[in-house]
Amino acid sequence: MQALDSLLAVADQFDAVVLDQWGVLHDGTTPYPGAVDAIHALRSSGKRLAVLSNSGKRAAPNADCIAAMGFPGDMFEIVMTSGEALWQDIAAGRVPHTRFHPITRDDGDAERWADGLDITLTSDTPDAVLLMGLPDEGAVHVLPDLPVYCTNPDRASPRAGGKTVVSPGALAHDHKDKGGDVTFYGKPHLPIFRAVETALGTSNLLMVGDSLEHDIAGGHRAGWSTAFIRGGLHASAMAGDAETAIRTLAAKENAPLPTYHLSHLG
Repeated sequence: MQALDSLLAVADQFDAVVLDQWGVLHDGTTPYPGAVDAIHALRSSGKRLAVLSNSGKRAAPNADCIAAMGFPGDMFEIVMTSGEALWQDIAAGRVPHTRFHPITRDDGDAERWADGLDITLTSDTPDAVLLMGLPDEGAVHVLPDLPVYCTNPDRASPRAGGKTVVSPGALAHDHKDKGGDVTFYGKPHLPIFRAVETALGTSNLLMVGDSLEHDIAGGHRAGWSTAFIRGGLHASAMAGDAETAIRTLAAKENAPLPTYHLSHLG
């Protein structure tokens, strides 16, 4: 591992820098301090940038959300989400199910996501579950005994004020551990990393993220270099010596060590 003060120190070694969204660019509400300036600095240096997010929503609304937080839309060459990957697979006929019981963070998310697909969203005789999101506060969901498509494998997500909330991946992994049929879309699973390589036309990429389990492990599996943001999801575990804390966390999560680490994007 190599400690960095800024990605600019190593960015010229890569054809493009691929960034996680929550925990790296913003906390779900506002950009992290210095993050917008860091993105401008990377683009000013000529670096190609992309976003790879475990978001159950499609790419376009995520790009709009990022832009609304102050990151100009032309900063990122592509925005790839796990929700977009599932949408594309259904549109291409690669998913055998057509009647989905949706579980979402907000009302209307599933309907907006499904626009353009020949599927039915229903709780009446569904043949699969679409697990897009979980309300930050609210009832605990129990998944029915149906195939589950999880478009957010994250087990937890950072929110404003240092708060962390349970994410769909926790529910999906629990269901799978109990013998349930779960198909995960997104990091750390290899197909979404290959999709980014195809879109960018290169595999000489740096993955920047705040999850050892998803961003760092997925990037490592894809053969990319990785940079771990200490101030995101695992900020509370980073007290004391940074490298010792990262090694302890990596051992706990059975995850590889990152190539680089830095406190925050800015």
